[in-house]
Amino acid sequence: MIKRTLYFGNPAYLSKKNEQLLVRLPEVEINDTLSEIIKKEAQATIPIEDIGIVILDDQRIIITQGLIESLLANNVALVTCDSTHHPTGLMLNLAGNNLQSAKFQAQLNAPQPLSKQLWQQTIKAKITNQAMLLKRFGKEAVNMLKWAGEVRSGDPDNLEARAATYYWKNLFPELNAFRREREGPPPNNLLNYAYAILRAIIARNLVGSGLLPTLGIHHRNQYNHYCLADDIMEPYRPFADALVCEIIRNGEDHSELNTSVKKQLLGLATVDVVFDDERSPLMNAAQRTTASLAKCFEGKAKQVLYPKMP
Repeated sequence: MIKRTLYFGNPAYLSKKNEQLLVRLPEVEINDTLSEIIKKEAQATIPIEDIGIVILDDQRIIITQGLIESLLANNVALVTCDSTHHPTGLMLNLAGNNLQSAKFQAQLNAPQPLSKQLWQQTIKAKITNQAMLLKRFGKEAVNMLKWAGEVRSGDPDNLEARAATYYWKNLFPELNAFRREREGPPPNNLLNYAYAILRAIIARNLVGSGLLPTLGIHHRNQYNHYCLADDIMEPYRPFADALVCEIIRNGEDHSELNTSVKKQLLGLATVDVVFDDERSPLMNAAQRTTASLAKCFEGKAKQVLYPKMP
């Protein structure tokens, strides 16, 4: 079952009732001219067990501690946005797996050669998916596929960076000299937003697989609480890029994160990816990826499973 992504971009009262997320609107609640029956009908409920991600994007949202507790207990990723509507915080369950202690230990004891091999597999999958996205839009990608095949353990030749230079140069031909920079001009804002959603998806599934999102196989920034999520999301980034490409090619205004753009980017969890020659929603694919990673740390597998671009 595909878990739902819920986005709240207006004032709301969020609470829990009978294991349901209850949504009430302030403008309805304080309106004394409305009857209690109408107020009740204006409420909405969503089963908490059906939710995967909740995004809070209004500073006037009120959420109860009881609801937060139930969301985390059901391994829901709770994302908060700042005053510029960009995701700025992520809350996850601290105990997402029954065998978490054993899995943590296996992750902590992973030898350096294994981490380098996992990074090799990750970068190979990332470059391959980048190449397939370029091919989808009629761009030459033979050299990128060649680089993907040449990635060595730990990527000492930094083929990831070489591929990225070519990739970003050719992904947005409609834009003049686009450069991928976090604080750069649009559509960098759209990419940042999509990657934040992707990061939440991956982090949520890492916790569900009993892994520690902080301890990466490549990223080592001491100030980054989600190094492993940033590692594992790399091959998934092209799926987020594809959504941004479609928005631009459809001629939509991408200068800011308007409602239409956000709605499309929030659909990232349900986009189709290819796993074992079959299509699967990205959210389900992420679960398979993190489960396979846990098996690699435990010595039960040698390959982390990543999806392919359809």
